Amino acid sequence: MKRTHKLFLAVLLAVGMVPAIAQANPPAADKSEPAPLPQVNNATYIIGGEDTLAIHVWKEPDLTSTLPVRADGMISLPLINDIKAAGLTPMQLAADITEKLKKYLSDPHVTVTVTAMNSQRIYAMGEVLHPGSLNLLPNMTVLQALATCGFSQFANTKGIYVLRNDNGVQKKIAVPYKKLIKGQAMDQNLVLKPGDTIVVP
Repeated sequence: MKRTHKLFLAVLLAVGMVPAIAQANPPAADKSEPAPLPQVNNATYIIGGEDTLAIHVWKEPDLTSTLPVRADGMISLPLINDIKAAGLTPMQLAADITEKLKKYLSDPHVTVTVTAMNSQRIYAMGEVLHPGSLNLLPNMTVLQALATCGFSQFANTKGIYVLRNDNGVQKKIAVPYKKLIKGQAMDQNLVLKPGDTIVVP
């Protein structure tokens, strides 16, 4: 009997120690977790094709989804089918969806969040280390974009310019790189727009 009693106590102690072991050795943090996305101003950001939107309808899980904006600027949602997203801010789109859902719900509450800004792109070409397209971050300047692209050993930093399509007219805007890196002529540190092309000769 004594041996059985001791065995029983040993089992109880072992079981009681399991929670303590779990707390002392918490699971390792997931190092693969993606970095937080840049914050989008819902009042000013203009949605474009290929952006990804998270649409949340309060207390309506069947109407809540994450989906891309199609090339035609539209998205498709249950009950209301196609609705225009491109050219609107997230707040404007949320208001439009809310209005259309009123036919089916008594008091819909809709939130629209941009989770991927794929439509906001700029381009770099010429004597740069990383030519091609770049995601345009909010209020990104030409100096920030150049820091991302890098220069090749043959780059002529005196001749850098930005090509911009302004209402169908292409403009060439000189970039005074040497002055900018010295903290001079900062009013010419151009804030980039979607579709801008930086050329480094």
